[in-house]
Amino acid sequence: MGKGKLKIVLAGNPNCGKSSLFNQLTGLKQKITNVPGTTIENKVGLFAVGEQKIELIDTPGTYSFNPKSLDEKEAVKVFFEDPAPDTILYIADAANLKRNLFYFSQLAQHKLPMVLVLNMLDIADFKGLEIDIDRLQKELGIRVYKINARTGEGTSELKSVLAQEQFVSHYAFGSEDDHTHETHYDAISKLLNKTTILKSKRELVSNKIDAYATHPILGYLMFLAVLLIIFQSVFALASYPMDWIEQGFSIFSEFLSGVLPDGWLKKLFINGIVAGVAGVVIFVPQIAILFFFMGLLEDTGYMARVSFIMDKMLRGIGLSGKSVVPLLSGAACAIPAIMSTRNIENWKDRLITIMVTPLMSCSARLPVYTLLISMAIPSTLIAGFINLQALVMLAMYVLGTVASLVAAVVFKWIIKHDIPSYFIMELPIYHAPRWKNIWMNCWQKSLSFVKEAGKVILIVSVVLWFLASYGPKDNETFSIQDSPTLEHSYAGHFGKVIEPSIKPLGFNWKIGIALITSFAAREVFVGTMSTIYSVDDEENFEQIREKMNKDTLANGEPVYSLAVVLSLMVFYAFAMQCMSTLAVVYKETKSWKWPAIQFVYMTALAYVSSWVVFNVFG
Repeated sequence: MGKGKLKIVLAGNPNCGKSSLFNQLTGLKQKITNVPGTTIENKVGLFAVGEQKIELIDTPGTYSFNPKSLDEKEAVKVFFEDPAPDTILYIADAANLKRNLFYFSQLAQHKLPMVLVLNMLDIADFKGLEIDIDRLQKELGIRVYKINARTGEGTSELKSVLAQEQFVSHYAFGSEDDHTHETHYDAISKLLNKTTILKSKRELVSNKIDAYATHPILGYLMFLAVLLIIFQSVFALASYPMDWIEQGFSIFSEFLSGVLPDGWLKKLFINGIVAGVAGVVIFVPQIAILFFFMGLLEDTGYMARVSFIMDKMLRGIGLSGKSVVPLLSGAACAIPAIMSTRNIENWKDRLITIMVTPLMSCSARLPVYTLLISMAIPSTLIAGFINLQALVMLAMYVLGTVASLVAAVVFKWIIKHDIPSYFIMELPIYHAPRWKNIWMNCWQKSLSFVKEAGKVILIVSVVLWFLASYGPKDNETFSIQDSPTLEHSYAGHFGKVIEPSIKPLGFNWKIGIALITSFAAREVFVGTMSTIYSVDDEENFEQIREKMNKDTLANGEPVYSLAVVLSLMVFYAFAMQCMSTLAVVYKETKSWKWPAIQFVYMTALAYVSSWVVFNVFG
């Protein structure tokens, strides 16, 4: 072959192993999960075999050549780009060939050069299905290869073949004049009758587990139990590394206090930057644990079962089963969750999903919840084994889910679109988790959280420290060290201005400052409180929650009573405090109308709900 760069496209049904093979061939660490819809846009990777360079494109999984959703359109349009692909690497689940070969037959009908790659042969063998590879090659008129995308078996041979062989586009299977589903499936059935033998029929363990996991009642109870276990772990397992991080930042602050010369620069470093960043970094262990468990549930195939059991309920409120993946992904971050709505064909379903997904409790809310829960909720056991703090955390996540479902009902009646939707989904078999992939995914997400949050918090901490350290006096700027309290600073004056509007919620001016700064990103709340209380108590390196617990009102009552803490948690559960999410909503809807509506309705919901909670518990 020539030494020019080859263009090869990966194609196939959802959950057939395309992304796993993409990683095996290119070495890129693309996200791989056991849930349909992971690839929401074409991914491009480069690799070389000897002197031959190859451009490999991973397309979203689709069942048909007739695209309906945005991700399916991405999957199909690449076949007709200029330059056209040199070949299509079609990945098929060997245990479900009849369904997998339908999309293949449509591509063959268009005379596109292809090679067929059979994945998951171990599952096919377990089910008693024997495939005659030589006969299949002869019947199709193309080369057929065997791989195991999860382990990498067979991928080295495939890589070498891709660089050496010219692939044909003339098939013994499929006709350009055949256009009906029945014709395609008839041809596929005849093909499989010649090339496959069912030696024995064995029930997969997955089917036995699914009797409980997909049960209309037990399925929901099982999912709640799984979430409770996750949140128990978030509090129990993260306590030790959180203590180490707290102690590390305390020692570092004391070190800086001893070596830096007195002055504004010392105060900026210790009470501004270090205090602000420490306030969020301390919660990284809990976020990492949440990412780890979410990755575990996805990789084993359990999340697909959650989608399945929720489809009927979601359909009644204006959503579909395909909305489950974005909604559950919102527990990590709303931004990729909203982008993943591209695989929803129905525009109304997709728009409603976009509008309600930010109500799901994301990882940015986790530091806020953890801080507030640790201040007001005792770490006691219910029934001898259920941690009360974990139960409250679960309640906050359930609250976000319920709110998103109620909001979906409202939008169902507001947004007019009469085209019916449908939900077709394959339940993948349960897999043993790929620990390397889970750990890598957990590490990358946690690192991304630190980087993204860190940039915002660093800027906010510096600005806030200045506003909290200086203030107006006789039309001149004075240092806070000349003033008895933080109230007289610029930040204090600003907080006092907005205090009347938030006082009905139980919030004082300090909380008001944090509410405003955290509209940039929710996790900034913790960094803001760390900076505020560090400026107010410059020589005390106590944990932020201890400083907040000691804060009292003029009458001696604690600022952070149970009513205030619950009110604040509810506010953060509902308020749209993420500028990046609003930007993504604009990008996905091509209009500022929907992010504006989203911001208004979520902020109003947060205010009213917070007021109700404060008055009920106050």
